[in-house]
Amino acid sequence: MKKRNPFNCIVRVIAIIMLLLVTTEAGKFQGVLAEALPDVNITILHTNDLHGRVEEGIGFARLATWVQNFREENPHTLLLDAGDTVHGLPIATLFQGESIIRLMNAVGYDAMVAGNHDFNYGWERLVALDQMANFPIMGANIINEAGETILTPYEIKEVGGVKIGIFSLSTPETALKTHPKNVAGLTFTDPVTVATEMVNLLEPQVDLIIALGHLGTDQESEPYTSIQVIQAVPGIDLFVDGHCHTEFSSGMLINETLLVSTGEHGNNLGVVQLVVEEGGLVAAEASLINATEMSVAEDEGVKAMIAQLNQEVQTIGAEVIGNTSVHLEGARDLVRTSETNLGNLVTDVFLDVTGADIALTNGGGIRDSIAAGAITKGDIIRVFPFGNSIEVKRVTGQDIKEALEHGTRTYPEPSGAFPQVAGLTFVIDVSRPEGDRVVEVMVGSEPLDLEKEYTLATNDFVAAGGDGYHMIATTPTLHQMMTMDEALIEYIRERGELTPVVEGRITVRDGLLEPSPEPIPEPDPDSEPQPQPKPTPEPGSDPQPELEATPEPDLDPELETVQILPDRLPDTGQGARIIMPIIGIILILIGIVLYLKRKNKKED
Repeated sequence: MKKRNPFNCIVRVIAIIMLLLVTTEAGKFQGVLAEALPDVNITILHTNDLHGRVEEGIGFARLATWVQNFREENPHTLLLDAGDTVHGLPIATLFQGESIIRLMNAVGYDAMVAGNHDFNYGWERLVALDQMANFPIMGANIINEAGETILTPYEIKEVGGVKIGIFSLSTPETALKTHPKNVAGLTFTDPVTVATEMVNLLEPQVDLIIALGHLGTDQESEPYTSIQVIQAVPGIDLFVDGHCHTEFSSGMLINETLLVSTGEHGNNLGVVQLVVEEGGLVAAEASLINATEMSVAEDEGVKAMIAQLNQEVQTIGAEVIGNTSVHLEGARDLVRTSETNLGNLVTDVFLDVTGADIALTNGGGIRDSIAAGAITKGDIIRVFPFGNSIEVKRVTGQDIKEALEHGTRTYPEPSGAFPQVAGLTFVIDVSRPEGDRVVEVMVGSEPLDLEKEYTLATNDFVAAGGDGYHMIATTPTLHQMMTMDEALIEYIRERGELTPVVEGRITVRDGLLEPSPEPIPEPDPDSEPQPQPKPTPEPGSDPQPELEATPEPDLDPELETVQILPDRLPDTGQGARIIMPIIGIILILIGIVLYLKRKNKKED
């Protein structure tokens, strides 16, 4: 009978033990991996640039119902807002934003980023609104004098077992696009720098990274646009943007980041479907749902809240103060690119109450149109919601020339700084280089004298350097006067009937832009025109024609479904902690066997 080799028996036993251990622990590892890295579909719903429009477009009452129904079927859902939300219409401004926060609580928002106009009540008020909200109002790049953030910089949310890091960026233009006193003592740091810090901080902790930004894509906002951040900072899976009212119908893919934005005023709800497998994003699809597609009943609770707020607003704003025989043009795309009759009316009021030589106001401060007919207090508050006052400055002709060059520098692209003027006329010569395109400037009947001193009436926003008018901020202030809405209300009451026209105060050489069309009076053929009271517009209503959405920047092909390959390996740390000690033990046993075998040979 052949004698068995004891060492072969030991090797076989080790092999059997190894197989059993590896099989058992591999099963455990697969279970751990399956638990840590689930396959899940996550939905990000988003809005931006609502500007207090809680009834226009989709409306908050319908949005509340739709979101609730959607979440019942898709619990792995977040609702985000990209800023410029708590200001803009009387239903917002008369309550300093608290009304909008209460409504957002009722709808079920998960986070919002602070937009520049969310600071219009002052940053202390924004911090107070953050305390009222059931969600964080965020701003990672907003630093106070102590070097601390005043709002939540980032949040980590677990959705369906997937950890999502959300960080926030507010535009540094806020220092120019709200009154400087509203952000006194604050610094808006470079979005690229902060985004890099946030990604480095979040990446080891989360599976997905979302940037919630109020940066925009317009040329006017460079070098702080969302596109520039995405190009400079890898690692962001989704960028939800606002500020420039851009509408991306199916998102824009830049590198491996999906950029989305809904347009403005609640006309659309953004929907982003994210597919996560083994802890990594493998697909993303963006779309928009417009008001006509959201056929659901209004939420009764939210509807009642809005009705109560409207009642309070109407009590204040229903008073009729005068009449206009023409449509007063305040459409965003016109007041930021051309002379309009409403811009002329406002600056004429400035001259009337101050006696200044010249008046200038920024087109971005005109927020809406006024329909022909009766004018109410509510109309004035809706169109001029910022509570700005009128100031008189002593300036030189050179200051005026620089101001006009600055305000028209992006022409024909829209700019909030675009000057609406009175007391002077000028020509934009687009054939000349930027910074030297304003020619034939006339003050009254005389050419502008660059050395001469003039008095300039403007709003306190521009007077403080708002919208980049730094050349005005450095000039001496002669008078600080009443608010714009007070001056307009008094002026309209005194005159009763208004018929402002486009006079050719601003013209363009080379014919790239004609002045906005002259409003046509609406005569009554049977009687003399008489002021007729009209119902106070519903807060959130928009008497102006629907604006075309800002076109999508032509940088990348339009995205239908974006397939994104994971750029990092799955986290296998838990499995490694189980397997590696087992392998070590097996290697030690094999070493012992080899040693004993060699020793046995020597003895033989």
